[in-house]
Amino acid sequence: MRRLLVAAVLASGLALAPSPTHAADQVSLGGVRVDLRPATRQVVTVDHTRGYRARVALWTLTDGAWVRRARTHDGRIGYGGLVRPEVRRQGSGTTPLGTYRLLSAFGTHGRDPTWDLDYRRVRPGDYWVQDNASPFYNRYRNRAQGGFRWWLPGGDPNASERLTDYPRQYEYAIVTSFNRSQVRHRGSGIFLHVNGRAATAGCVSAPRGLLRVLLKRLDPERAPLIAVDR
Repeated sequence: MRRLLVAAVLASGLALAPSPTHAADQVSLGGVRVDLRPATRQVVTVDHTRGYRARVALWTLTDGAWVRRARTHDGRIGYGGLVRPEVRRQGSGTTPLGTYRLLSAFGTHGRDPTWDLDYRRVRPGDYWVQDNASPFYNRYRNRAQGGFRWWLPGGDPNASERLTDYPRQYEYAIVTSFNRSQVRHRGSGIFLHVNGRAATAGCVSAPRGLLRVLLKRLDPERAPLIAVDR
C-alpha cells in the first residue's frame, strides 16, 4: 500500500515527506492550527500562501506522531480570501477558516471499492441546495425529490448549484462539515475538490492527483478533518 501511495503522489507531481509533531487537543501541522476531535487520526491542512494559493497536505497520526504523507503547493482558496466562519456570507467567494470534518464524497466516476468514505456518483438533476428557504439547505439533492427551487436562474441569491455544470472541479469532491447546522445565508457547499482554472468560489481545491490519494486514504473510522489557516 505504501508503494502504491508513493507512486500515486509522484505521478501527480506532489511532494511526499515526513514531518512529525506531537498530538494534542490542538496541534500545529505545517504551520496550520488544527482543533482535533478525540478519534482523529487523519488531517488535511490548507496553508494559505499568497493570493488564492495554498499548500494542501495530508497528515496521519502514526505511533503517536503526526506524519505528512502527501503535499501540493498548487492548492486554491476562494477569490474573496479567508474569513472567520461566523461572519461568512453566501456568495462572498470567501473560504471559511477553522477545522471541519470530512464527511463524504461525490464525483463523476463510479465508486472505487478501495474508497472508505461514503460516495455518490453525480447524476443528471443532482444539485447542492443553496436555496435559503429550503429545509434541504446545504444538502445534496436531486430535483426530482423536490423541496427546493432548482429552477432559479444562476444570478438569483437562492440559486442552487447544479453539479453536472462542473465536470472538471467535481470529478472528485469531498464534503466538509462547514455550516452543517444550516445557518441561512452563511453559505452552502464548501468542498475540497479538483482545481479549476483559478480561484474557487469559497471551496478549497487541489490537483486531481491529490484528490485521488485522499479518496484512497481517508477513513471515516479515523475521523478525518480539514483545517484552513492563514
